[in-house]
Amino acid sequence: MKTIIMSLGGSVIVPNRIDVNFLINFKKIIYRYIKKNYRFVIYCGGGRTARNYQKAASKVIKLNNKDLDWLGIHATRLNAHFIKTLFNSITENIIVKNPTQKIKFTKRILIAAGWKPGWSTDYDAVVLAKNLKINTVINMSNIDYVYDCDPKKNKNAKKIKDICWKHYRKISGNKWKAGLNKPFDPVAAKEAEKLGLKVIIIGKNLRNFENLLNDGKFEGTIIT
Repeated sequence: MKTIIMSLGGSVIVPNRIDVNFLINFKKIIYRYIKKNYRFVIYCGGGRTARNYQKAASKVIKLNNKDLDWLGIHATRLNAHFIKTLFNSITENIIVKNPTQKIKFTKRILIAAGWKPGWSTDYDAVVLAKNLKINTVINMSNIDYVYDCDPKKNKNAKKIKDICWKHYRKISGNKWKAGLNKPFDPVAAKEAEKLGLKVIIIGKNLRNFENLLNDGKFEGTIIT
């Protein structure tokens, strides 16, 4: 049985409103590959939901990083419970919050969410991959590639298809804070490099996701 661990960005689950069409088709693909003897670990991010709460609360009161983190963590848990509900009978009963604990994984889908302040769900996914002895993490978000600079600020930003962790970390920096929107959390990147993990960055195009699952050509960035 092949195990896929993926970090599913909150920006994909809830861009502005919940993307029902995406979720219907995402579910179909997961079921299709379960029939091909796959199983999936889905780590849910907080995305826009987290940032909306963080921004709103910050306008009312000055918050420290720990407070901001907890708002983000609970947003990931809401998204995780939502995704678990969509798959229901074929998921483990418990949503994983602590990626370092001994994990029971006998069903076809394991849902996971944020753990504690200072840990992004990217970092959690890396630690869980280590725990489950999986060497590749798929990161699906609204960011389709790693770029050599911010494409929102520079229209000439270039897509990068393959990059090593050392060079990725030069682009992304070394610090993470609550609400940070990077292709992959810089602190998680440091841990992934130490563990020798491969991380694949893809956008939300589901045909592209299926190409990746089929070991075919896909649009995205491979970080090793």
